[in-house]
Amino acid sequence: MDIERNILTDLMAWKEAPIHKPVLLQGARQIGKSWVMETLGKRYFDNYVKIDFDRQPEAKAAFSVSKEPARILKELAFYADAPIVAEKTLLILDEIQECEEALNALKYFAEDMPQLHIIAAGSLLGVAVKNRHMTVPVGKVQWMRMYPVTFLEYLKAADPSLYAIVEDWNEIKHLPNIVLDKLKTEYKRYMVCGGMPEATTAMLEHYSIAQIDTILQSIINLYELDFAKYAEPREIPRIQAIWRSLPSQLAKENRKFIYKVIRTGARSKDYEDALLWLEEAGMIYRIPAITTPRLPLSAYEDTNAFKVYCCDIGILRRLARLPADALLSSVAGYSEFKGALAENAVLQSILPILGDKPSYWTSDNQAEIEFVIQWGTEIIPIEVKAADCISGRSLTVYNNLFHPVYRLRTSMLNMQHNEGLLSIPLPMVGYFPKYLKLASNPTSC
Repeated sequence: MDIERNILTDLMAWKEAPIHKPVLLQGARQIGKSWVMETLGKRYFDNYVKIDFDRQPEAKAAFSVSKEPARILKELAFYADAPIVAEKTLLILDEIQECEEALNALKYFAEDMPQLHIIAAGSLLGVAVKNRHMTVPVGKVQWMRMYPVTFLEYLKAADPSLYAIVEDWNEIKHLPNIVLDKLKTEYKRYMVCGGMPEATTAMLEHYSIAQIDTILQSIINLYELDFAKYAEPREIPRIQAIWRSLPSQLAKENRKFIYKVIRTGARSKDYEDALLWLEEAGMIYRIPAITTPRLPLSAYEDTNAFKVYCCDIGILRRLARLPADALLSSVAGYSEFKGALAENAVLQSILPILGDKPSYWTSDNQAEIEFVIQWGTEIIPIEVKAADCISGRSLTVYNNLFHPVYRLRTSMLNMQHNEGLLSIPLPMVGYFPKYLKLASNPTSC
């Protein structure tokens, strides 16, 4: 079963743009980059030609003989199974980190043959570029970030009629209980499998939980093998230590990243490169604290205080060895980690919309807002609650200090809007831009 990915809309806009630089598609391993590139070629071009430098190392020779795009295309014809015609063909360069000459050649295609559509991707592309000191043609390529499957993408495949209801829900009012209950059920199933396409598809095709866990574990194993393949030998144990500490970091009431959780006596200077490696690989998201919620948020970041989340909720659950039953039924004993999972899931929903990482706000450990985002000229706090209980004073403290125009709370409660506080069910947080717009119009609330 194929899952429709929203990034195809962005790629279609790129295709139709009068100026289209070659695209470099970034994202963690196993999130479906190859599928998206091939689907784009099948649907929207007369044909596509895919060069995989890992499986076709001989194709590297096409980029070593010349820097002239026309000459390169002639050479590529020996490795292609279809003609490469500008404006009709999508040229896919997969695993491009294996061919630095191809990466450099994107500059010349952008300058001399801009009418040819080229999209490139690679496993741990950011890591490879940095570690091998590869040159990326700055200003000649368009970077595009891809993320795991979101809940709304999952829902569209799992229950199209339910998806249609929430997609068309254009009022800030309670959803019918039957709709909300169905959403909660699908949301719990999504939190079990997460957004890695293979695991998500397995859930949609009614595989057993054991089979889904096997898929997730195989992805984790692949990630850990990548440490040895792409990281400097001295950094491998540190990268692995941080990666395996994620559940412990997030299980704390205060989720600020603490080095001593990795090991006693750990220091930031010893682990900074390892953290950066995991970020470049797309395996973690580092969310900085802010001292004051003012524009621009980046100017008020405290670089010494941050939280670290996993790239995918299913991977995090499996990394923590949390049984699926704990999510699918009411099981006591993991309240703190339940909150961490909810935060990670919300982050996964909002990242593709924001296009950049949010921040978080804390006040001397007396109050904390899980996420703070910059939305246009507004700074919006987002409070995350894992279930129906919304007790807590953090949002009140924040409101009294900074008086934001909008506050956003997401939980398992129904939708409502009251005096600037917009409450959205967790499964629908991906629609927050629509409801913020509606909230700005009092007649819709």
